[in-house]
Order: sequence, then C-alpha cells, then structure tokens
Amino acid sequence: MSSLTCTNLTIFTLTGVLIQIIGLSLFVFGFFPVKPALSGFSGPEAFRAPRSDSVQNHSMALPPPDKLRSLYQELSGLPPFDKLILMVIDGLPAEFVLGKDGNPPRRELVEAMPYTQSLLANGMAIGYHAKAAPPTVTMPRLKAMVSGAIGGFLDVAFNFNTQALLDDNLIDQFFKIGWKMVMLGDETWLKLFPGLFKRHDGVSSFFVKDTIQVDQNVSRHLPDELSRYDWDLMILHYLGLDHVGHIGGRNSVLMAPKLMEMDEVVKMIHTNRILNQMNNHGRTLLVVVSDHGMTENGNHGGSSYEETDSLALFIGLNDVSRFESFSQKTVDQVDIAPTLALLFSLPIPKNNVGILIPETFGHLADDQKLRALELNSWQLLRLLQAQLPGLSCEGFPYHESIDKTSGISKCNGSLETKFCCLYTTAEFLHNSWMSKDVSRFNHGDEYNIAVGAYNEFLRIASEWLARRATDKPFNLLGFGVAAMVLSCVILLSLLCLMCKEVYGRERKYVSNFESNIMHAWHLDEAFAIGVIFILVVSMGSSSMVEEEQYIWHFVSSTLLLLLLRKSAQYLQVERAQNIFNLFSGKNKYIGFQTLSIVLLLISGRILRGWHQGGVNWRDLPDISKWLEQAGGDHLLKALQLVAGLLFITLSLVSLSVFDLNRKSVAVIGFCFLTPGLLVLQHIMKHQDSMFAPSSYTATMLVQIIYTVLGFATLGITVALPWLSSCLNSKSFSNRFSYESASGPDELCYKPLLVEFRNCSFVIGWAYICSWCLLQLLLQQPINSMPILLLFLQVLVGMLYCFHSGEDNKLWVEVAVFYYMGMAGHYALGNSNSLATIDVAGAFIGISSHSTILSGILMFMITYASPMLAALSMVMYISIKSCNYIALPINMDSKLLLKKLLGFPCLLLLSLNSILLVSYTIVLILMRNHLFVWSVFSPKYLYVCAATVCVYIGVSIVATTVIYTYLVLSFKRTMQGFGSSATTKDKE
Repeated sequence: MSSLTCTNLTIFTLTGVLIQIIGLSLFVFGFFPVKPALSGFSGPEAFRAPRSDSVQNHSMALPPPDKLRSLYQELSGLPPFDKLILMVIDGLPAEFVLGKDGNPPRRELVEAMPYTQSLLANGMAIGYHAKAAPPTVTMPRLKAMVSGAIGGFLDVAFNFNTQALLDDNLIDQFFKIGWKMVMLGDETWLKLFPGLFKRHDGVSSFFVKDTIQVDQNVSRHLPDELSRYDWDLMILHYLGLDHVGHIGGRNSVLMAPKLMEMDEVVKMIHTNRILNQMNNHGRTLLVVVSDHGMTENGNHGGSSYEETDSLALFIGLNDVSRFESFSQKTVDQVDIAPTLALLFSLPIPKNNVGILIPETFGHLADDQKLRALELNSWQLLRLLQAQLPGLSCEGFPYHESIDKTSGISKCNGSLETKFCCLYTTAEFLHNSWMSKDVSRFNHGDEYNIAVGAYNEFLRIASEWLARRATDKPFNLLGFGVAAMVLSCVILLSLLCLMCKEVYGRERKYVSNFESNIMHAWHLDEAFAIGVIFILVVSMGSSSMVEEEQYIWHFVSSTLLLLLLRKSAQYLQVERAQNIFNLFSGKNKYIGFQTLSIVLLLISGRILRGWHQGGVNWRDLPDISKWLEQAGGDHLLKALQLVAGLLFITLSLVSLSVFDLNRKSVAVIGFCFLTPGLLVLQHIMKHQDSMFAPSSYTATMLVQIIYTVLGFATLGITVALPWLSSCLNSKSFSNRFSYESASGPDELCYKPLLVEFRNCSFVIGWAYICSWCLLQLLLQQPINSMPILLLFLQVLVGMLYCFHSGEDNKLWVEVAVFYYMGMAGHYALGNSNSLATIDVAGAFIGISSHSTILSGILMFMITYASPMLAALSMVMYISIKSCNYIALPINMDSKLLLKKLLGFPCLLLLSLNSILLVSYTIVLILMRNHLFVWSVFSPKYLYVCAATVCVYIGVSIVATTVIYTYLVLSFKRTMQGFGSSATTKDKE
C-alpha cells in the first residue's frame, strides 16, 4: 500500500465498513438476545408441588374447555371471578389518579375524574403505582401484563413490527378454558393474539395526530357490548391520552377533557356490569391499567419515574374499605399477571417473575390466601429450577432459625441453598398452620408468620429472576468486538496513509517555509484529537452518558475558540501593514475568519440555551420553555414563519454569491423557492390543527412538498453535471482564489476543476436546503429557530473554510463540522433517553400508518443535525477545491479528488468507528451495572443509529462527488475526441 490509488482506497474503505457492519450485527444480537423462555403452557401440573424429576405435562392432551375450566377451579381451591373487563388507558401516569408522595393529584386532575376518585374514596377500588420496566413502549408492556415476563431490551424495536406472542400468557389460557373474548382499541392486541377474539375492532396506535376518533372508535361499541352476555373477557385499549401527551405534553389543554372521557367510560362499566350483578351472570372484575407513563413533554421509552409510573386499578373487589385513596402502594407491572391468573383460577404463566398483589385477595379466607401464595411460590420455584439446573429442594432440611414475628428465615450459603431454605421454611409454616401444629410458636400470629415467610421467598426469587442478566454468548460478542476493532484499525490506517501521501506530494507545490507551516502541529489540531479521548473517558460514567450534551457543547465551542486564537495570531503578523482595515488586502481573509468564528460561537451559545436537554436537568429553564410560556401557540407560529422566511432569504443569497450564470441560478432558486413557500403555507394554514387528526388538505400539501423537494433535489443532482456549462459565467472572479495566483487566465487551463467546483457547490446547496426545509416541516414548532441557526452555522462554516486556505488541515475543519453537528443534535432537544424521540412528527404527511415511512421520518427528525453536517461535505468539497485552482497545471486531478473526498468520508467513518468501538467495550464492562438497561443500553442504541446516519451521509457524499467527477471527465474526454476529429478533418 505504498501508493494508495483511488480504487484501492475505495475497496479498502468499503471492506472496513462491511466488517464493521458484520461486527456490529454480531454484537447487537449477542448482547441483546431475546430472553430465553420456557416453552409450552402451564396446565394442571401448575397446581401441584414441583418435583425435580417431574415430567413436563404441557404436551399431554387436555380435557375440553368446559371441563378444563372446572378442573382448574377444583385444583386451585380459589373461588374465581366470572368475567373480566381489562381497560388499558395508554400512557396514563398513576400520579394523575393516585397522586404522588402521599399527596392527592392536582385539583384539575381530581376534578377531571370525579367518579373514579369517588370509587377510591369509598373503598370500592384499589389503586397501585405499577412500576413498568424499560423500555416503556406499548408492546413489551402489554406482554409483561399478560405473561408476567420481562422481555428483551430490543423489544423497543419490535414494538413497531409486533409479532404473535408464543410464550405462555393469560389470553391464551383464557382461550383454552373456552372464554369468549372481545377486543376494542389498539391493534397491537390483534397482532399479539391473532384469531383469539370473537369480535374486535382495532385501530393503529402509531397515528398520534388522532386524539379523538381513535377513542370514539372504541367507545361506540361499548353500550352494545355491555348489554351482551356472550363474552367473558373484554379488552378496551384507549390511545387518545397517549396521543395527547405526544402532541402537547402532560400539561396539554386536552389532557383534562381526555381524562373526563375516560372517567365516563369507567362510570358506564361500573354502573352497568359491576353494581348490577343481580342477573345470575356472575361477578365481573374491572381492571384499569396503563402500559406506561409519560415525561413532561409527553414522550416515553426511558426509565425515569414519570415514564415507569403506570397504573393498576382494581374495581369490583370486596372488603377494601380500609385501603387509603392516595396510598403510595407500589407493585411491579409484572405482578398483574399472577394476580389475575389466581383471581380467575388459572395456571400462572410459566415465565412469570411477578408476585401476587395481596390486597386483591382480601375477600378470601385465610387458608385460600395461603393457597394463592403457595401456587405463586410453586410457579417461581419451577422457573428457578429452569434457570438453576442444580436447584432441588426435595429433602431439604427445615431451617430452625427464623424470626418468630415476621417469619423471615436467616438463610445463608449458596444461591441454591438460600432459595431452598426460604421455600421449605414457608412450606413448613404453611403446613404447620394448616395442621394446627403450632406449639413451638408461643408468640405472634402464626398465620402472619407463614404469610411473611412466603412473601420473603417470593420477593427474593422475583428480584433475582427480574434482574438476572441474560446469558450472553461471549464467543459471539468476542467476534463482534474483534470485527469492529479490525474495521477501526483499517479506517484509521487508511486515513493516516492518505495524510502521509497527500501532504507529502503537496510539498513540491509550496515553499519550504509554507511546507513547515503546513506540517507543523497547532493547538487546535491537538485538541481536535484530544476530544476523542475526552469522549471515550466520559462514556464510563452513567451521569456523563445522561448529560452528554454538555460535552459536545464544550468541545465544539472550545475548538472554535482555539481557531479564533489561531486567526488572531496570524492577524498580529499582518498588524503593521493594515490593522485598521480588517477586510482589505491580505487581512481580509483573517478578518472573514474571525467574523465567521464569532458568528459560530454566538449561534452555538443560543443553541446551547435553547433546550436544557439531558435527563436529570430537563426541568431547568431554557429558551424553549420561556417562549412556550410567554406566547403560546401564536408566538410559536410567528417564530416558525420568521424562521422560514429568513431561511428562504439566506438560501437564495448564499446561492447567488457564487460566481455562476445568473439565469441558471434563477431557475435553480425557483425550484427550491416553490417548496419553501409551500412549507410557509402549511405553517400558516395547518399548524393550529396539531391537536386534531391531519386533514386531507394538510396531508396532500405535505405530500406535494415531499414530491417537489425530492424531484428538485434528485433532478439537480443527476442532470446538473451534464449541463455544467450552463453554470459558467462569462468571467471568473478572483475572489475564489488567493491573490498569490498568477491571474484569472490560469483558470482556462482547468475547466474540469472549475466545472466540478460549480456543480458540487450547487448540488451541496440543494442537499442542505432540502434537508432544512424538511426539518422546518417535521420538527416541533419550537425547533424552527434552531434549524435556522444550524443552517446559518453551515453557511458561516463554509465562509470560514473558504478563507482559511491551507492554514488548517482538512481533517480539522471536517472535525469541526462533525462536532457542531453532534452539539446541534442535543440542541434540538435530543438526549440518550428513548423518551426524547419525537413520535408525533413521524406521521406528518402520511395518510395511513406505515411502519417503514414513519420509521424513516422518525430517523430524519432525530438525526437532523448530524445528517446536515454530513450532507454539507458536498459543499465543503466545492469550497476547498477553489484553493487548488491556482496550483500548477501538472497537479494530479485524481490526487486532488482523493484528498477532497477522502478526508471528509474517512474522517467521519473513523471518528464514528472509534466511538462505536469504545462504547461497545464500555457496554461489556458495564453489563452487570445497575443502570445497564436504563442508561447504557439506550445509549448504545443511539450509537448504532448514529452509525447508520454516518453510513448514509458518507454514501450520499461519496456517490454524489464521484458521479459528478466521472460525468465531467467523460464530457471532457468526449470534447477532446471531438476537437481531435475536427482538427483531422481540417487537415
């Protein structure tokens, strides 16, 4: 590899990227596998004590549904309820109903649900804060409630493509005993349990613009269904409250009306089916639950208290009058599954890790309560035996050392010994109480001691099963990490070789003094590399991962300050000549550099203060909160319009400053002025309808914008290199080359380079403008001004790079754009929590739900700033090519292309590769950390998505530049053949 040709560079780069993709895939599927589950379904064996040598009975034939139902009731020894209504209010925080920290909910929330509050106050309902496990998205939370199992972390991705649930669960158990089931609401239930519902009417859960029809579609069936008695289970899944949160946050003006609507549904069900049970149709239990909570801005997916605070409300139980209305009783969301299973005399699902909720069995006799605890203990013991093959409690001696007041046994030893000790103690106390052989206990309530022993075993077993790390195939992880390390080494080696070759060949074009300046190390270059070490070190701290935005804002602003210092040093050298005329003579380049950096620092500081960002300090005041509180929707709409108008003006001005043919500039500018005006029209006419489902007119307008932008950008990219001569003006201005050039006549020797410069500038401009227009359309209204500032940063950065000449290394300038792009990512309100993903914007312009299209829009919104920084590299390459127009005629054009294209692409890939490898190693080291699933794993998903963003950006830049160069070279070759043929004809 002594001579790195363009072909070799391309092949080795693609090889490195391919190896990285393979390694990343191996690691992701090794570290985030779907958690192993016991196959089959629980049957009659669930009501018998487990034995280590017992034969699995799930493959044995079961009796018909009616007989199986009676068999389960007989074996369980528990009187079951007859019918169940499961009402899911998507996204409802338990705090809205039960209050927080022992205090009641806010007054407007209490007034919004008067009937539900009266049930709690009168002891006719029991409410719990049901803690949901991350990721707090709908599909894995529903699985947890019906199976009692905590799913794999990658369920956050499967949430958008739900597959049938094959593990043991309550819905299938109900179906096996012949229950007729009805489902109304979120179609996720239909995907999880296809073919099990007698009647159903599903609605999409992802079209968040709909806050009205999505719930009316459920409630319109309710009066008819409540009058029927041909069903045993009815599931109602209301989505409107979750959609209100996504659009307007917790404090949305639509939140109280939506709670009133839900309260009316509870009232209708309670008065029609629970209070009116004099018709010999059995007892009905109403369970109101929520799958997750929501943050202040209405999003969810992370592990904060606001997101995991879900509701579990039981209505229709007896003897709960002593339960406090605003009790802070907390259970786990997985506890719902065993509780419902035992309340309806069903086998507890095999993979359940939850424990029953004691207060819900208050209507049972003491022996029945102990029976419920025993059944729960048997199920957990079977799961422990599956996880710990050496666990066998048969013949285990009874442990004498127990607390006679609590029943807690002081069990020590190995894990297997401890579990068997706790279990056998509880069983012994239970049997002793049942046989009344309690003479050894002279103090305390023997029943309570037995209950305490069961609770101790259940608690410890449940906690261990819930937090137990999934067995990871370390050979797969090792191959994945090795492949990513190899890829990183390849990319960094290519970058180093290219630096050595390109800068080595340039020495013959410059003087010895300029060569020493070019190859000397400066403070900004050292810091640009030091940033990598800062980022790598910070990854090992969970707090720094949560507040990563501070690091990016710090490194980007510090690097800009170092560049400002560098410009000031050059300015001192020229001070004696022209200090009072900063923008004339040689000082004008330094003057423009200084002005550019000052503008970048000012815009960066505004972006820094726009969103507080992060996880722990989001409640602190910032510019966005101040604007939302000060002016409301009208101010945000005005801000959007101002940002849109300024963006259109700046984009047209930036296109006209380049020395191009005016007619061509007018045509290209008009192609992008049209969608810009359409975006302004959409803001003016349809921005006020954000709380309502998108109208047909608004959807069509957005689709027209998508179409016009797509065709305009693609058309310019494909056609412009073939029509490059149309861009050439009659004379080329000297402002695009240093004054050291021999003169404008020299340009005639390099028409290929000039045409390449013009085409890549216009195409890069088209990419940037199209991307920013899309962001003005898709982003939240409060982010319109940050989008304008990010666009301004790109233009000002180009101005700086144009006037910097060879003062800076190319890789330093590319690093500046990369760092500013990452700082802008957090300035738009993003963080390393899944809760900050903007779901609402992912459905703009989509008439019906499409997982692929919504996923693409969600990705575009989340990575708006990093992708903008990557796309700007096309314009950057054009700007830097201006500095080489004045070089000698024998300058190798392929070497120039390799330098101009290779540095941006390789540097972006190398920086991302270093961060990817580093965080992969950190994730392995933190695999047993307390916050591995709540902090480090979500961050890794963001790292993977950022890697995809870099791949896409680099692919677009490389394809565009290579295509442009090849077309122009082909045209130049054909023109040469034509000239030769003409000359021969004349001869």
